[in-house]
Amino acid sequence: MPSRLKKIPLTIFQHFFRTETLGGLVLLGFGLAALAIANSPLSAAYNHLWEIPLTLGIVPHELSLSLHEWINDGLMAVFFLLVGLEIKREFLAGELSSAQQAALPIACAIGGMVVPALIYLIFNLRGPGARGWGIPMATDIAFALGALNLIAPRAPIGAKVLLTALAIVDDMGSVLVISLFYSETIVWGALGGAAVTLFILIGFNLIGVRYLWAYLLGGVVLWCFVHSSGVHATIAGVALAFTIPASSSEGVSSPLLRLENALHNFSAFVVMPLFAFANAGVKIDLSLQHAEIGFGILAGLLFGKPLGIMMAALIAVKMGVARLPQAVNWRSLLGYGFLAGIGFTMSLFIAMLAFEDIALVNSAKRGIIVGSLLAGLAGALMLRAGRPSRDVN
Repeated sequence: MPSRLKKIPLTIFQHFFRTETLGGLVLLGFGLAALAIANSPLSAAYNHLWEIPLTLGIVPHELSLSLHEWINDGLMAVFFLLVGLEIKREFLAGELSSAQQAALPIACAIGGMVVPALIYLIFNLRGPGARGWGIPMATDIAFALGALNLIAPRAPIGAKVLLTALAIVDDMGSVLVISLFYSETIVWGALGGAAVTLFILIGFNLIGVRYLWAYLLGGVVLWCFVHSSGVHATIAGVALAFTIPASSSEGVSSPLLRLENALHNFSAFVVMPLFAFANAGVKIDLSLQHAEIGFGILAGLLFGKPLGIMMAALIAVKMGVARLPQAVNWRSLLGYGFLAGIGFTMSLFIAMLAFEDIALVNSAKRGIIVGSLLAGLAGALMLRAGRPSRDVN
């Protein structure tokens, strides 16, 4: 008889943590490379590269997009598929599988999304930057976990699990924000086709289809419909994830776990580095044009994230609906809150959805890069200062 997804063993979480840590370092390398090239004599060639068109498909059903669009709309759908799988697993058998376990990361994630958005709007309530309020809401799970492992490799496992769960709930909130506020004019016919495809995939799950190729083939069709509908194409990845069966049978791991394991390395070492290389290249200048956008993002990531996380955690704990993990105190939680201010990948992604004017995008990118860097440094200082009494296994 099939069984539901069992509680995730610690070894699987540790493998996930190691993958995200190394992936964060690779991501950093590609981001720095893009930044260096964009400020070198190769900048024109760098910018031209991403505008090269690439056509896939068979006439008359071919799709022609630039390399930049294929990466941001196509490859990033794979990243969002992995995000969806992680969210589903956490709700079934992870840190979000019970109200008591989920209370703290959910509260922290909500506080860590709302407060940065409000701080951003203080700088940009009126003017061309108002649409970018979602940018500082995001947490880059790979960078955050990578930074934690470098700064405090012997941090308590409860802290690592909390930061992971917080980032996953944060991703869920970012997906919701993208789908509701950063989609284009809806093409209802295409959206209807996406809905029919999704219902078919759900039907596969209900009747017990366990062949991953059937879901992945349906996922390609779903992506094409969503891409044509005006809803951002990456949302198809999240929707597909929730149709993948999570039950295991006859000693064989579930399709969800098999697909998640298969996608981890591809996402960490191919998709996200390519995304960073294609999007992190921004000219470093001292121009104050649209500086309020950059300052709003910087303040949201550096101050809004830890403030929102601490306020929400304090309320949840004082109300008795949550408690701090073992060996985690308020000082160390503040350090993890700063690390959650490393927004990079998802923040860059939302910035390009929020703005069409390249000047606005570049100002946002500068705010994201500087804000993420300062948040990481602040987290490092906070956790290093408290390490002797709290870094235990």
